[in-house]
Amino acid sequence: MSVDLTRWVGATPVISVEPVSRRRDLAEFVRFPERLHRSHHDWTPPLRKDEHRLFDPRHNRALAYCDHALWLARDEGGATVGRIVGIINRRYNEARGERTARFSHIDCIESLEVASVLLERVRVWAGERGMRRMIGPMGFTDQDPEGLLVDGFDEEPSIASYFNFPYVVRFLEALAWMKEVDYVVYKVPVPETLPPVYERVFARVMQSGRLRLLEFDNRRQLRPFIRPILDLMNETFRDLIGYSELDAEELADLERRYRYVVDPRFVKVVLDGEEVIGFIIALPNLAPALRRARGRLLPVGWLWLLRADRLTRRLDLLLGGIREAYRGRGVDVLLGAAMVRAARRSGFEYMDSHHELESNTRVQAEMQRMGGTVYKRYRVYQRTV
Repeated sequence: MSVDLTRWVGATPVISVEPVSRRRDLAEFVRFPERLHRSHHDWTPPLRKDEHRLFDPRHNRALAYCDHALWLARDEGGATVGRIVGIINRRYNEARGERTARFSHIDCIESLEVASVLLERVRVWAGERGMRRMIGPMGFTDQDPEGLLVDGFDEEPSIASYFNFPYVVRFLEALAWMKEVDYVVYKVPVPETLPPVYERVFARVMQSGRLRLLEFDNRRQLRPFIRPILDLMNETFRDLIGYSELDAEELADLERRYRYVVDPRFVKVVLDGEEVIGFIIALPNLAPALRRARGRLLPVGWLWLLRADRLTRRLDLLLGGIREAYRGRGVDVLLGAAMVRAARRSGFEYMDSHHELESNTRVQAEMQRMGGTVYKRYRVYQRTV
């Protein structure tokens, strides 16, 4: 069956797709989404400083093992009408024996022509480097956004996730991009009291005396556990799609970053003896604060971020992991129950689960047991080169 593509083609012709090679090009690349999404309900600008650092090898160590290229699409008048990044994560490919390229940062006006030319430029670039397959959107590492929003366009976004227009999804599917994998996001109400089954399991595990739940009042208490948490993340995430293990320097960078960003109230750790075998990290929804900061820390953007928990009733679950040998032994209940209680004490009304692989039925069962329902869905696409 043929597909009528012309109804999605905008009136603006593209005459060039140009590489980002100068500082002013990178500034245009970073700022283009702010203009594109100016009237987009709830769109949240990332911090400009973080976007610039993402493409700076002095700040993003993943660039040491990731080939990448940035492009801007311009119309015949020289105006920017789209952008995209091509990525080849050599470490990931070598570990899995793949020849896979990625695209990320896809933004364009509502024109199928623009989307097609941008994606074709990445395809050609990837083919010239011996790649056989493309997936995306997916960034350099698991710390970057993954997947286009395909359901839940009326919901507020969370950090490290795309908030694209619906037409971008239509364009990829019209251009024969196919689903690689979906991530689902649950909206979980914060209950006044824990479900009885949680109370029973929590009490039983705590009474066993072997496992210990740690909660923190300040960053000084938390600091010694940040690196063990990240080491466990590296271990438990290694088989996830798109994930490449972080080296010691990258983990040290993350440790320094998390030391000042995370709120100790929303970090929970389970120990077996002195060994970290489970963790969960959450943050107040930063979207309202980032919108007020307008992508800038100065002069007053940092104040809005400090007050993020006053601007939202949503707590975002950011990271979590349990060592494989301890799964199914109540560790998830210890972590979940502790986080629910912390959320309730702080006045949050519901939690956002962040991305959960659609195949991760164990985690989804826990979300559903807590009364959670899927309210957003993200999709990673794929095609051959």
